Amino acid sequence: MSDLVLHNYYRSSTSYRARIALEMKGLTYEYVPHHLRHGEHLEPAYLSVNPQGLVPALILSDGTLLTQSLAIIEYLDETNPEPPLLPKDALGRARVRMLAQMIACDIHPVNNLRVLTSLRTLFGAGDQDVVNWFRHWVNEGFQPLEKILASSDETGTFCHGDAPGLADICLVAQIASNARFGVDLTPYPEISRIHATCMALPAFQKAAPENQIDAE
Repeated sequence: MSDLVLHNYYRSSTSYRARIALEMKGLTYEYVPHHLRHGEHLEPAYLSVNPQGLVPALILSDGTLLTQSLAIIEYLDETNPEPPLLPKDALGRARVRMLAQMIACDIHPVNNLRVLTSLRTLFGAGDQDVVNWFRHWVNEGFQPLEKILASSDETGTFCHGDAPGLADICLVAQIASNARFGVDLTPYPEISRIHATCMALPAFQKAAPENQIDAE
């Protein structure tokens, strides 16, 4: 048994973020799946673990609960410093958090399963409506993100410099979700380049949705 327990879902982009960080840090963990589309995250057993009923949730060896993928990742980075997921300098850390939050705070929240389900149940949206919604908000976020990455001297092999970090983790996880909705990445060559570079790394590959025990 590992000291860490990760409650997650293979296709959840936020879960994917946490898995990448765990793999990059070389940490072993117990994988506990919850099928979001079957509503398993809303069952009493899981709500007793995480009252918010969302994934991921990381349980530490002493039983402490951590939720929210960015908080989990920063905790892992602070308690397991190598390899670092944030730069050492304050300005660099701010830039990486900025890039990560452009995805995690501006794109993902309006495109997660709860919102997409509500579009159908509350507003009668059809399948194509939901696809159009998802693509719209990705493009709203990726257009400025591409410009920032392509124009900044701080962009290197990865989103910031020549080592993968928090921003790359968020980017890769978002693109995994994009693929299910047919988002065209042709307008985003810099984003696509960074994504391809990340996906050549074992940690990103091992954490990928298709490689999880609950993958369908």
